[in-house]
Amino acid sequence: MPPPDAYRLKKARGLERRRRGIPLPARLLLVVSLVALGAVVFMTATGGLGKLVGALGSSLSGFVGQITETPRPSSTPLIVADAPVILSPTEPYSNQAAADLQVTVPEVMVGNPAARVRIYLALEGQEPTPIAEVPMGGTIKLIVPVQLMPGRNDFHATIVENGVESEASPIVTFIMDTEPPQFVLTSPQDGETINHQSVTLQGTTQPRTTLLLQNPGTGTSISGQAGSDGTFALEILLTPGPNTVTLSGTDPAGNIGQLNLAVTRGNGQLTSTLSASASRISTSSLPVSIQLGVLVLDPDGQPVSGATITFTLTVPGIPPIAKDAVSGSDGRATFTTTLPAGVTEGAGLATVLVATTDFGSTSAQKTITIVP
Repeated sequence: MPPPDAYRLKKARGLERRRRGIPLPARLLLVVSLVALGAVVFMTATGGLGKLVGALGSSLSGFVGQITETPRPSSTPLIVADAPVILSPTEPYSNQAAADLQVTVPEVMVGNPAARVRIYLALEGQEPTPIAEVPMGGTIKLIVPVQLMPGRNDFHATIVENGVESEASPIVTFIMDTEPPQFVLTSPQDGETINHQSVTLQGTTQPRTTLLLQNPGTGTSISGQAGSDGTFALEILLTPGPNTVTLSGTDPAGNIGQLNLAVTRGNGQLTSTLSASASRISTSSLPVSIQLGVLVLDPDGQPVSGATITFTLTVPGIPPIAKDAVSGSDGRATFTTTLPAGVTEGAGLATVLVATTDFGSTSAQKTITIVP
């Protein structure tokens, strides 16, 4: 087979180059154009072309309108800076009629001539009422003097600027109290005898009152503080005999109250007293009944319940008679026996021995005389 000539080869290569010469983007555009042309033909046949044109025109018109429309101003709400803060007092109670509120304002408000700090006061059971307005200062700290009313005073503050008011600050409370603290003692009683080296004053007063208990007789003093419920207990030494102790207190508001109490320091001993239904008995009346009785008191002079008692009766002519007993809630116990006809003249003796768990023991005697 003869080789192709150079022209044919050149022409063939040129044709191949021309076929390869349409770029890919152009081919894609051509395809899109054909599709669009078909769509237009279809829309024309179905009457949808007008709708499409209208929709496109409306969209375009709206878009252009939004671009070219004159902007309308919108209202921007006026926002006042954050609420101020009132410093809580170290001690809310006061016996003074005035107080200084320490107010902290946001830094952005410092020196603002259009802004003011408004102070509100709410008394117990009443709604808050504005009582003061002060201008902004040159620092974030403001001192606002206010008057206090008796009882509870609740304060809060706001910032007012161009008629717009900020949120309220947290409430700060002052309590104006001008009454001295009162003391209610539960023990001891005024004039009571205390059979111990010391006495403990127990009672109630205003909570957190600072207390001072003094006894000039011993030269001693004790300090303390009432609890959050107002209760207290203070112990102080006593001198033998009469004592006058002084209890004074300063409440949280600075008011001072005082109470004087008289007590007597006793001998501090358990005592018993023996009695007999008859101390002289005639032999002519025998046989005869006789009753012995005892009263047991503790060192404070109070009846002792549950003391162990042993009665013994010794008279001439018969063996000793003994009986055990226990004291009742009134501190008393009794023993009754009969003296027989064999009792002879002479001196007899009734005795009682008392033993307690808490106060030790004691005894008492009484003479019983047998006469003709």
